[in-house]
Amino acid sequence: MSTILVFGASGQLGQCLAHVAKERNTPGLIFPPEDQANILNPAGLRSLFEQHQPAYAINCAAYTAVDKAEDEVEIARKVNRDGAENLARLCGEFGTVLIQISTDFVFAGTGNQPLLETDPAEPISVYGLTKLEGEQVIAPLTEKYFILRTSWLYSEYANNFVKTMLKLGREREELRIIWDQAGTPCYAIDLAGCILTIIEAQSTAYGLYHYSNEGVTSWYDFATAIFELSGLPTRTVPIRTAEYPTKATRPAYSVMDKTKVKQTLGITIPHWRTSLQTCLGRLS
Repeated sequence: MSTILVFGASGQLGQCLAHVAKERNTPGLIFPPEDQANILNPAGLRSLFEQHQPAYAINCAAYTAVDKAEDEVEIARKVNRDGAENLARLCGEFGTVLIQISTDFVFAGTGNQPLLETDPAEPISVYGLTKLEGEQVIAPLTEKYFILRTSWLYSEYANNFVKTMLKLGREREELRIIWDQAGTPCYAIDLAGCILTIIEAQSTAYGLYHYSNEGVTSWYDFATAIFELSGLPTRTVPIRTAEYPTKATRPAYSVMDKTKVKQTLGITIPHWRTSLQTCLGRLS
């Protein structure tokens, strides 16, 4: 039985991995407590690797406060770059396969065609930059890695856009939502399933992949769908990004092409509306 160490176990994706592993009866996942699994503590990490000799290490730990990162550059860099580097170094030494989670925010988002893994990464925020740096430190340290870029992550766990909309939708009659940012939501349960499928298949097609749900939407259309599918009468009003200024700049178009993950790894991906309906059903 392969041992799989999960870092960032208390976060959204970590909880989804526990959920899906239980549903699928996937053995071998270990979710060390945060104090033992601090990716910024190389000595602590080493003792974990020595104790468990993991076949896989899944890095769900990240600094994801996009706006706050603009003021906390070094903290974001420590977690997103240095943490990934610490794990990659140990994975290279122990022969462990690293599964690193990254983001659509590595792109500038100035185009209008789905983004390929080979397209140039040009982050326009500190968060995006530090996540890209986290990608770049891996290959020099280990050949055995999967980097999965994802986008607009949500689930029934932790804080996310869907749960925020449901809360606000119950409190207010009308919400103003940005319509001029296009992307694809990703149900974190589906991403967890993708990760476990890669592990179960013992794939050696290492490298960089894009994974989100299928389809394209805007935050406005996503919110409208949340209210429609959950039966809330909340009205949504479309606004431009310029009408809702934020500290960090967001990509205007960050739809990612998923051809590689589907063809190379044989991953089946549901449409975002299908997965949203599943999530809302579980939340209700």
